[in-house]
Amino acid sequence: MLLYIVRHGDPIYSTDSLTEKGKLQAEAVGKRMLDAKIDRIYSSPMGRARMTAEPACRLLGLEAQIEDWTHEIGEEIRTTYPDGKVKSISRLPNTVFRENGNIDIPYGRTCECPGIRESRMDEAIRTIEKNGNEFLERQGYRYENGVFRILRPNEEKVALFCHAAFGRAWLSILLHIPLHLMWASFSYMHTGVTVLEFRNNPDGFTAPHCLCYSDMSHLYKYGPDMKYATLYHGGDHLLDL
Repeated sequence: MLLYIVRHGDPIYSTDSLTEKGKLQAEAVGKRMLDAKIDRIYSSPMGRARMTAEPACRLLGLEAQIEDWTHEIGEEIRTTYPDGKVKSISRLPNTVFRENGNIDIPYGRTCECPGIRESRMDEAIRTIEKNGNEFLERQGYRYENGVFRILRPNEEKVALFCHAAFGRAWLSILLHIPLHLMWASFSYMHTGVTVLEFRNNPDGFTAPHCLCYSDMSHLYKYGPDMKYATLYHGGDHLLDL
């Protein structure tokens, strides 16, 4: 199985929808899903993710199956570090997650990292892990001791349209990357596509293998331009690609 994890397009957060540019990005990534011959489409219940999935559904003649557990992370992502003011951990400088030895905090203690420690991200991670494993078992792969037992070989290409924080959190779990290092080192661009391979190995076990992360080649091929492909980079700064 190939699992495509797709972030939504350029959003209007106040209305949970897409900007005009976001709609163009959605059309571009929809054409990419058509080229990839996606077999099944899933989506977050939130409007900006469903709107991003719509062109792919239209082009492929598929209906998006809504996965409620893939909604964007809410209050759990809020932290009061370092000044007592409430903010998203995504607003913290990425140096926070690396400085003073934090870079060496292991996976199992990632929520001890400053910034994350003052949030409720541990709750979000537990929820995403539980529901993510149930989702993958429905696809034919049951989690067992760090790997996945192949209940039935799945040769499909499956796309999930979701969100930046959710996507990074789930990838942290799937790839066993400490959460604070995901936040320090990996941004998720608008309509960025991450592809994970679950190879159907003959011994009956598999594990996710990342083929690409937040890839935006569809924006080069189908437009629009790459300017301001995401909202935040290291805090409030716009990133012009």
